[in-house]
Amino acid sequence: MDQACTKAYGKVNIGLDVTGRRDDGYHLVKMILQTVDIYDEVCVRKQEKGITIQTNKPFLPTDERNLAYKAAKMLMDAYDISGAVRLDIGKNIPIAAGMAGGSTDAAAVLKLMNEIFELEIDSKEMDRFAVKLGADVPFCLRKGTYLAEGIGEELTKLPDMPHCYLGIINPNFGISTKWSYEQLDKNLDIKHPDIDQIIRAMGAQDLERVSLGMGNVLEPAALIKYPQIQEIKDKLKSAGALGTLMSGSGPTVFGVFAAEEECNQGLELFKGEVYGKFKSQL
Repeated sequence: MDQACTKAYGKVNIGLDVTGRRDDGYHLVKMILQTVDIYDEVCVRKQEKGITIQTNKPFLPTDERNLAYKAAKMLMDAYDISGAVRLDIGKNIPIAAGMAGGSTDAAAVLKLMNEIFELEIDSKEMDRFAVKLGADVPFCLRKGTYLAEGIGEELTKLPDMPHCYLGIINPNFGISTKWSYEQLDKNLDIKHPDIDQIIRAMGAQDLERVSLGMGNVLEPAALIKYPQIQEIKDKLKSAGALGTLMSGSGPTVFGVFAAEEECNQGLELFKGEVYGKFKSQL
């Protein structure tokens, strides 16, 4: 096989807590991750020389700064692959948005490299490669609803989210994950979401309890620096969202709607804004 392609799905955080920090600086997390319908299109093709990246976003790095590039090089080095690859990435997931766009592309490259080079990497070994690339990458090898602990590599399948619609708004700026965690480290007065309570509500398929329980310890600092995030949350609530939350390190915000019509109305409130607007059915 000379080439293979796949859809690389983004995510939102239904809950995000930080429970500590390791000696090596990595933060310990307890978070609920949910796959959404927004996806990038990733293809890996064999070629004679080097690792090259083609993308529809000219401002994206196409060297070792790109996680997809790092994923390809990691497997080529580990398995002494003498050939080379071209990565074609069609970006649809907003960039620096808290939706794991870079992580899901890297996960897709790991899976596709395993396929086209017939490496026969099992799931445990794949996870070990994935976590070296980033905390969200092991989850991005999967789809669905998961609890992530440790530094993101300890994954537990959860009950599915209750049926709902997510109205997802991405403002026209990015937030550095590094900056978000730096602000968290400066803040001693942290309100931690009750992740276990959210999981119990999922098990009971109680959408209202899930929505009201959602929380993200990285959100308060972002709200102070970027008031647009609160404005987005308020608009989605005015349309009937049961709950709203910033995903990951932000700035993407989503609202949880019981009815598709309300979700559509929420997205319509941003008509004319230079924001990314998406809908995902769960």
